[in-house]
Amino acid sequence: MTYRRDHNSVPLGRRVAELRTHRGMTQQAFADRLGKSKSWVDKVERGVRRLDRYSVIRDIAEVLRLDPEMLLGPRQPAAVTPTQTGIDTVRAALARYHRPRCTVTAQQAGDQVAYAWMAYQHARYPQLLGALPDLLGALPDLLDAAGGTPGLLASAYRLTANVLIKLDHPDLAWLAADRAVAADDDPTRTAAATIAVAQALRALGHHHLALTAALAAADPADDDTVRGTLHLQAGLAAAEHGDRRNAHDLLDHAAALADRHTGDTDPHHTGFGAAAVQTARSLAAHRIGDTAEAILRHEHVIRSDGWRRLPPEHRAAHLVDATRTYLDTGRPSRAGRALLDADRTAPAEVRSRPVGRTLLTEIIRGGPAAADVARLATVVGLTR
Repeated sequence: MTYRRDHNSVPLGRRVAELRTHRGMTQQAFADRLGKSKSWVDKVERGVRRLDRYSVIRDIAEVLRLDPEMLLGPRQPAAVTPTQTGIDTVRAALARYHRPRCTVTAQQAGDQVAYAWMAYQHARYPQLLGALPDLLGALPDLLDAAGGTPGLLASAYRLTANVLIKLDHPDLAWLAADRAVAADDDPTRTAAATIAVAQALRALGHHHLALTAALAAADPADDDTVRGTLHLQAGLAAAEHGDRRNAHDLLDHAAALADRHTGDTDPHHTGFGAAAVQTARSLAAHRIGDTAEAILRHEHVIRSDGWRRLPPEHRAAHLVDATRTYLDTGRPSRAGRALLDADRTAPAEVRSRPVGRTLLTEIIRGGPAAADVARLATVVGLTR
């Protein structure tokens, strides 16, 4: 599964080379602007080195003066709702215990998992629903055939859980997350998989269990981004449980971890950092009932330096959360603007997720809506 400009011919590295040449830059000049070596650029363009981190894609796009989406190819129009067939296919893949004949190499599987995470960070949920079943079918066989790929399998299961949570199937997400934890015995990768467990438990309403699971996994993790994200999940679970003091303490601990995380690496696809902590604080405040604080924190984070460095999925998901907060405070026009911003950032967060459609319906039914909001409702199919 690769996402290309025409979906069948141009690898990502070659696209970078074409765009660099079009901008009139040599490999050396391009490397200097990126703060990389010429050898690094050459390996990327030849496909020897994978581009599998959003932060690197973003930096390349900035040097090339274009939107990161241009590097990934055109975004397909987001499906209004992922089909039940897509969910059923993922369910069947999770229920499959026999191992089909392996048709990919370990290198190809690694590339597919990397691109799947990139697709997730850009909220391409309908496409992921179509691609994940084959990936889940191929990876277990590679455990034997390729000398062991538990990290890839755990990552694929965790990614599956994330997508299912987005699409409001927390029961299936819990199964996938549990598989992710069982697939690997590396403490940090197991802790990263537990992030999805905590998310699924929160989605199921088991807030105390989510808090307990997140904290139990946080100690063995030696990666600050994983530990910090687990503390965010624990803090949100505490807020949803009505435990104000615990929520604040846990989020403060996450903030301390974010302050000492000075690098830009994110090998476990957590999106953790100061901006992620701020979005969590806003959501926690809303869950506790402090809507005024939630709005203040929201308006602060979207003006912060770290906001644009969050993946599009994370930014759009926060804007969807902010939409609910604005509605709960009787500000439908601000809610509409937040939802439009979410749709511009990552359309599937509004058009594919049930929560996005629910919020859009509430705004439309609440009275005369702005023209852009009414137009979005028509596109989504909520009005004629």
